[in-house]
Amino acid sequence: MCGRIALYDEPRNIAEWVDAGLDPDLADGWTPSWNVAPTDPILGVSLDRAGARTLSSYRWGLVPWGVKDPGSIKNTFNARGETAASKPIFRSAFGRGRILVPVGVFYEWQRNGKEKQPFAFTRADGGPLVLAGLRERRRGDDGAELRSATILTTPAGPDMPIHDRQPVVLEPDAWEHWLDPAVTDRDELEPLLRSCVGGTLVHRPANRAVGNVRNNGPEMLDPEIV
Repeated sequence: MCGRIALYDEPRNIAEWVDAGLDPDLADGWTPSWNVAPTDPILGVSLDRAGARTLSSYRWGLVPWGVKDPGSIKNTFNARGETAASKPIFRSAFGRGRILVPVGVFYEWQRNGKEKQPFAFTRADGGPLVLAGLRERRRGDDGAELRSATILTTPAGPDMPIHDRQPVVLEPDAWEHWLDPAVTDRDELEPLLRSCVGGTLVHRPANRAVGNVRNNGPEMLDPEIV
């Protein structure tokens, strides 16, 4: 599962990383966070009608088109890569709403007796961590647009020793293929939804305070500060 991330870089810097334009809504008002939880805003890269990449804000937790009450949809912050193309709640987004989800860190917890120790996962090369995601866009009765997203997961690879699943990490040479709306064959896409090769990720202990969504700040990455 991937149920907590950190997103602290400026959107303009992230847009440069992924060769994307910046949604005007992100020009002002973005707040960095070291403890992003489901239903909080995350960032996603999609293709516009002209084929250009755009970095936008999304609600973390996919709300399928046609659902009137977003609060009625639970546990859609992750989608299994093995079943997303066929599962009704994600099927439409898999076909026409694939996105890149850039993050600074994702957290995972390891149980040690009664205690649970969080770990922060990043790229070993220091580059951006770009995850595979899906998005939906819908308008409410008031005309306001809701953009929502989910992060795809896959069975754990060699860089995930503390859990049986991990987010799908996409390398730059896979970004274009994943985003391409002309690619609709699930047999072409599902090979991308696998664990990364060993040595891609590194992890270190994080602050246990990150387990409470009310705690935030750079100290979430420091296990010595509580």
